[in-house]
Amino acid sequence: MELKYVIPNMEKTFGNLEYAGEGKVEQRRINGRMTTLARSYNLYSDIQRADDIEVILPQEAGEKFFEHEEKVKLVNAKITAEGYKIGDRGFTKYILHADDMVKA
Repeated sequence: MELKYVIPNMEKTFGNLEYAGEGKVEQRRINGRMTTLARSYNLYSDIQRADDIEVILPQEAGEKFFEHEEKVKLVNAKITAEGYKIGDRGFTKYILHADDMVKA
């Protein structure tokens, strides 16, 4: 059985989320034109305080505009895991995806 993603309990895992700014835009050339595939955004969490939370939204969600520290809510959030190694040690990077991000 393959683990495709985990659906987090958003309230217990992240608590209240606030918009912290725009992240990266993933683009690819398709039929000679640059096309946006996904956008990432940085969020603040009142539970996960060590680092900002990065969420990746698909192109279909469109570009998001929020005020800094405005409360937001993620729609259909999922966490995927990506493994990598440095030297002889293995590590896991957790990636948060959502279908959309809206005002809370």
